[in-house]
Amino acid sequence: METLVLIGLLGGLITGISPCILPMLPVIFFAGGVQGAREPALRFDVPTAVRTGAGGQVETGVAPTGRGAAVDLTERPARAARARSWRPYLVIAGLVLSFSAMTLLGSLVLGALGLPQDLLRWVGIVLLAALGVGMIVPRFEEVLERPFLRLASLGSRRAAGQDRGAFLLGLGLGVLYVPCAGPVLAAITVAGATGDIGPGTVVLTVSFAVGAAIPLLVFALAGRRVAERVSAFRRHQRGIRVTGGVVVILLAGALALNLPQQLQRALPDYTGALQQRVDENASVQDALDLGGIVTDANRELSNCSNGSTELADCGTAPPLTGITHWLNTEDGAPVDLADLRGKVVLIDFWTYSCINCQRAIPHVSAWYDAYEDAGLEVIGVHTPEFAFERETRNVVAGARDLGVEYPIAQDNSYSTWTTYRNRYWPAEYLIDAEGTVRYIKHGEGGYDVTEQHVRDLLRAADPDVELPPATDVADTTPGGETTPETYLALNKVFNYSGSPEYGSGREVFAHPDDQPRDTFSLGGTWDVDFQGATAASDDATLRLAYRSTDVFSVLGGEGTVTARVLADDGSVRAEREIDVAGNPTLYDVLRGDGPTDGIVELDVPDGVAVYTFTFG
Repeated sequence: METLVLIGLLGGLITGISPCILPMLPVIFFAGGVQGAREPALRFDVPTAVRTGAGGQVETGVAPTGRGAAVDLTERPARAARARSWRPYLVIAGLVLSFSAMTLLGSLVLGALGLPQDLLRWVGIVLLAALGVGMIVPRFEEVLERPFLRLASLGSRRAAGQDRGAFLLGLGLGVLYVPCAGPVLAAITVAGATGDIGPGTVVLTVSFAVGAAIPLLVFALAGRRVAERVSAFRRHQRGIRVTGGVVVILLAGALALNLPQQLQRALPDYTGALQQRVDENASVQDALDLGGIVTDANRELSNCSNGSTELADCGTAPPLTGITHWLNTEDGAPVDLADLRGKVVLIDFWTYSCINCQRAIPHVSAWYDAYEDAGLEVIGVHTPEFAFERETRNVVAGARDLGVEYPIAQDNSYSTWTTYRNRYWPAEYLIDAEGTVRYIKHGEGGYDVTEQHVRDLLRAADPDVELPPATDVADTTPGGETTPETYLALNKVFNYSGSPEYGSGREVFAHPDDQPRDTFSLGGTWDVDFQGATAASDDATLRLAYRSTDVFSVLGGEGTVTARVLADDGSVRAEREIDVAGNPTLYDVLRGDGPTDGIVELDVPDGVAVYTFTFG
């Protein structure tokens, strides 16, 4: 648990000083810091109070507190009577609370209610805009903060009016802080999106939120200190409130228009190297297990080594949690692993646009067809890699195109993925008739080993079972070194080589003179976001220097993409057209006869999106 706390705090601190937080700093400074400055000091200028005693004698050192009462003031220097403001702390407390709650429960709640995944972001933007108006129009702010009045007055009743709306402002900022992601936060988000949230998940998420909030609190307190020291701030309290309100409204508008991404693109990612070092640290990987939190329910999964030729005892199979929809079952009824005792169960993690999954599915389907009558059940856990893969209609279409007929569980919240500590597409978990995980295989290949384990477990469950011959499906796992899977999503890109810097929003790009090996570049106008890149002009092109036999790409939109294979001198060696239509899915870009090195260039029509390239 201590390791999780340290990882969370460190990851949060890095995020709290990263470029993505810069747009929030003016709000933190004005609305959280300057506005929380103490009121001007009130000082007693009379060093001692006096009264006339008996016989007209003057007595010093006492001050009247009522008829016939006095209090000694000679030993007490005059003090500044200042109202202490809790505003900076309330803003940050609201941020920590809403960030933690949204990270842990946001996707789960939205998925359960069937609401869009970006709803929380828009709620946060609207809330910020409303609070900005409230800072300008105090009566409106009173209505907004009324449910939180007690929290706002934790410091004192006198501070309550001054701190009005502070906690609510923090709640709005916390919702918008969720997309401010680094590599560690990505793992935390997956861990938090689960229907079985354990203490480790909560501790990790809260510690990350606290770590991220510490730099912001320091900035807010610095703003308050500046305001207290500069008399102009103290003399213009009303003006400060209005300025803070305007800043909050401007931030809400900028977020709605995605303008902060342009600021991030213009600045160097000065925390990127540090984030990468933390993410690649062996201790961090062990603690997070890359796929999620280690709990008592899944701890023994580590007893299985990847693709082992020997069966192992890897603990009772964790339940299938957080499933939003079931496909290929009677009336969409859920499947409970407890009801499958006596059968051998193969759980296959996949997503329909993944080329690695597409090459593995023919094997899984063949096993299902061959061994279902002998006691094998296959469950395909569909965990999305892209937002469009969350849509049930797209999953239905993808499963139909791939011929998947076994039950499919939609794991949009990454709950089952996390429970099984998974980190690969595809991945197989083989469970015996007693409900114990006996074998794990990550990635493609090794199909003969997996099938042999299936046959052995079926015989162990029923020694009299009659098994058909082993299936005969070609293993198309690519051999040798190929170009790594290439993403165009803003938060996953790693091998871009072009100009200007790769960043979100609409930009005019240019190819380099020489395309380095295993990299891609863009030409013309493109819109880049956290899903991929969408052509935004008729002259949009994409160039990719690859090493492989085949090249595939996930494309979306509607239009005809022209793909050309270029020779070293720039001449066209081959050319083909790709008709893109319907839901985003995987398309053939190049089919070869053997391993090759080369450059492929795509002419991408306006409105067609490119998500990823895979190679085989």
